[in-house]
Amino acid sequence: MKKILLTVSAGFICLLCFAQDIDKIINAAEVERIEKILSADDMQGRKTFTPGIDKAADFIAAEFAKSKLQFFGNSKTYFQEFAMIKAKPVSVMGRLDADSLTVNNVTANTTAAEINITSLKDYEVIVVKKDDDFNKTVFPIFDTEKNVVVLVDTFHARRFKSMQRFTGNAKFSSAVSQVFILTGNINPATLNLSIKNELTEQRLKNVMGVLPGKSKKDEYVVFSGHYDHLGIGKPDKNQDSIFNGANDDAAGTTAVMMLAKYFSALKEKNERTIIFVAFTAEEIGGFGSQYFSKQLNADKVMAMFNIEMIGTESKWGTNSAYITGYEKTDMGKILQSNLTNSKFKFEPDPYPKQNLFYRSDNATLAELGVPAHTISTSKMEEAPNNEPNYHKQSDEIGTLDMNNMAEIIKAIALSSKTIVSGKDTPGRVEKTK
Repeated sequence: MKKILLTVSAGFICLLCFAQDIDKIINAAEVERIEKILSADDMQGRKTFTPGIDKAADFIAAEFAKSKLQFFGNSKTYFQEFAMIKAKPVSVMGRLDADSLTVNNVTANTTAAEINITSLKDYEVIVVKKDDDFNKTVFPIFDTEKNVVVLVDTFHARRFKSMQRFTGNAKFSSAVSQVFILTGNINPATLNLSIKNELTEQRLKNVMGVLPGKSKKDEYVVFSGHYDHLGIGKPDKNQDSIFNGANDDAAGTTAVMMLAKYFSALKEKNERTIIFVAFTAEEIGGFGSQYFSKQLNADKVMAMFNIEMIGTESKWGTNSAYITGYEKTDMGKILQSNLTNSKFKFEPDPYPKQNLFYRSDNATLAELGVPAHTISTSKMEEAPNNEPNYHKQSDEIGTLDMNNMAEIIKAIALSSKTIVSGKDTPGRVEKTK
């Protein structure tokens, strides 16, 4: 009996020391230090293709260096760089039957210098009628790899203008061109169209660091968040002009940096290789995570913890967060089983109508079958029960709960331990690509 009591006491002491160790690494003060820097005004809202986001990338890389992370693959830095192409129309001329086509009623999702269409037979034709749901009809087109002409009824003129801004963004180089025409004539007989674009290469970078595994070094566990935001806009009557993005998603990026520091301090207790990545360009189409996913064999990614907006309380209050796509794998159950003696609770996504599982940086790997889930506390309901500062200049550090953030990050660290160690492997998501 004495021997048993000594064994139990020793085990309890080890658990207590472990808890104390994690508190020394992941705590509200350290969370606040990182958050303050990432969401500061001098980061200029971390918009893609600006000096502000480059400054943020340098800071993240410096923190990865402090955590003694290795570079990814053959890289010589913590940056995973890639190129995007911006196509600016300099000439749009043509006719749809007798109607003139100009830059006002034509937009193209393309990286081609020129588009010339002399017949409706040249491209597949898709029609967006007055009664169609614009978003559900149009946005899936962007995921296709085929040349199309999309005739959009003038009823959708306002949404068409918004889409013009989207198609004007930089994108990956592609041989595919998707042409959208705003028209009252959705059953034309002839089309003749010429578009000439000025092409500009723009470069972006994810920030990545690696802790190599031991017995299962060719199996990967990914911790991620996006570090870009919206930049600078028009001054709000109650705020300045900077979209600081403290919750979206400096909070998730802070978590990734804290987790890197924590797992590094455990000194090679990870059997699987851990990849820590801060994605760029989430706000303009998820291009950072798309590029990242193409550099890995998805079959070797055992799990992805994407962390998005954890700075505020969830709908259940403190010590809780939800997991998007909870029902698609057993990953949530694995995480909760590792928190048996904790007051923290992971919940299923309470906002299924928002389709959040495919709206963040986990989506690309999830489509390839990876148990890739987003962890969040963001309230995605209708006002007044939503996040009041989402995509507003008021998303500043003063609106966040540092203590609760620290508890969420600790919960992620502790709940992931059997996946990182290789003891548990979540089931795969059904592939859509």
